[in-house]
Parts: sequence; C-alpha cells; structure tokens
Amino acid sequence: MAELAVVARRYMASYALFNQALADRLGLHPTDLQCLNLLTLEPGPVTTGRIAELTGLTTGSATRLVDRLERAGYVVRGRDAGDRRLVLVAPVPERVAEVARVWERVGSGWFALFDDLDDRELALFVEHMRRTTEYGAEQAARLRAGEPVPVGTGDREAVSGQAE
Repeated sequence: MAELAVVARRYMASYALFNQALADRLGLHPTDLQCLNLLTLEPGPVTTGRIAELTGLTTGSATRLVDRLERAGYVVRGRDAGDRRLVLVAPVPERVAEVARVWERVGSGWFALFDDLDDRELALFVEHMRRTTEYGAEQAARLRAGEPVPVGTGDREAVSGQAE
C-alpha cells in the first residue's frame, strides 16, 4: 500500500503537470481545458450552473471560466429554445477538433501502454479509474464544503509524505 500511495501521488502530479503543459500549448488555463474536456462528454449544451457542478466551482467562477473559453473561441453561448431565459454553453466543434489533434500528437502513445494487457487486466484499470474518480470527487466536495478531513495512519503518511 505504501508503494501504491507513492506511485499514485507521482501519477497525479505527472498528470497535473501534463495538463498544465497541454493547456499552455493551447493558450488555456488548466481548469478551462478540463472544463472543455468535461463539456465534450455531456450529451448537449449545458447551463453555467451545470458547469459549476461539473467543475466544483461557484457559479460566479464558472461564469468567468465560460467567459475565458468564449473569448478564446472554444465555446459559444446561446438561448435555450424551450426556455429563452436559460443560457446554454456548447463547445465549438472545430476548436474541440483542434484540441483533439494536439492530444493525438502528444498522447497517441498512451494507448500503446496497454497493448500487452488482456481484457481482465484492462477491466481492472477501468474499475480503478471509476472508483478513484468517484472518491476524488467526493473528497473535493468535502474540502470545498470545509468539512474536517479525517486522518488515519495511512492518510497521515500520504498527506505529509512521511511516516510517523
């Protein structure tokens, strides 16, 4: 478990730094890039409130994020046909395609990392990613809500990086 904790921390840091480099390349803030990523996973245009839910930002911060993405040409705002009071945000397909092309150039080797795994091993990775995504979202919500963070023996080591 100690080795897993170290490897997981390195993995998260590596991905955060990769996300920063990719965002820098595209002229975006890392949070804006991940918001754009999440928008492409939604079934259609969404409200700024939904963007706040997806990102964990306040609605004010989500609005500023959408402002930046709109200025950069990555999203457009439009009125909801059913309720003209609602403003919907949608990614611009051509700009999303540009992001995808950059990702393909820098991330194409990612799939090759899994070539030697069988379906059972791949399923284990998928389940791990689902579980850690859910856990991370729950913990982020707790932190944003100001809830106390419980500290167990293993957690102290993970937080401080040191054994007691």
